[in-house]
Amino acid sequence: MAGSEVKGIGGYIEHHLHNNTYELVPGSAFWTVHLDSLVYTLITGLVFVLLFRSVAKKATSDVPGKMQNFIELIIGFINEQVKDTFKGESKMVAPLALTIFVWVFLMNFMDLIPVDVLPALGQAVGIEYMRVVPSTDLNITFGLALGVMLLVFYYSIVIKSPLGYVKELLTHPFAIDNMFAQALIAPFNLLLNIVETLAKPVSLALRLFGNLYSGELIFMLIAVFTLDYAVTELFTTLGGPVMGISQFVLTFMWAVFHILIITLQAYIFMMLSLVYLNMAHEVHDAH
Repeated sequence: MAGSEVKGIGGYIEHHLHNNTYELVPGSAFWTVHLDSLVYTLITGLVFVLLFRSVAKKATSDVPGKMQNFIELIIGFINEQVKDTFKGESKMVAPLALTIFVWVFLMNFMDLIPVDVLPALGQAVGIEYMRVVPSTDLNITFGLALGVMLLVFYYSIVIKSPLGYVKELLTHPFAIDNMFAQALIAPFNLLLNIVETLAKPVSLALRLFGNLYSGELIFMLIAVFTLDYAVTELFTTLGGPVMGISQFVLTFMWAVFHILIITLQAYIFMMLSLVYLNMAHEVHDAH
């Protein structure tokens, strides 16, 4: 459990939703690092790199093993999505899409680990708070989204030229042949493009965060519903076995459904990133 000092459903959930933080500037909430989110983000990234590197080193043109088949299936799937979505030319986009999909999936997959296992191990070594799902932390999801947007800005400037990118911001989506009329409508085009640009990372980050955060809460509610907290008093006459079976059944049912959610969210994050990168490579006739 989260600790013997944590009492009640509210205390249990609050404890699990509290990050292990480090204040870079004492007393400042802004300059605070979520150590657990960073550590598990790096761990999942390292797992991705080591796994794919290991399979690549052992890859054979003869009869491949199950792991090689699985990795090739993922790579083939990502390549098809890139071909269908991205119309520009860049050797980096396909590897980027693969990295986004697998890395986000692995971060999401941490949600399938029983909610009390890793926090309990952390408490055993003196770590009071621990959140193990990086994608339930807005700092991580916004960091990923901003990373994608930096690439979008980079390609927009490189492919269209700085002047061409500024011209696009002023002349789209409403383009008029008359130069005077276009100058009048340019501020509205700029405003719409600013709103659209800001909405892209926000939608990327909040969609991933919201879905995984709600999934994490459901696992916690299942735990407090079936373990030794206020709600479980309803089961005291039936004994511990019923509580254990109830938790196993409910957790298993939600976990099976949640596998679809975590995969879908990784796929959506990857596809939207590809769409935004493709838009950055599009050059309009007006340029």
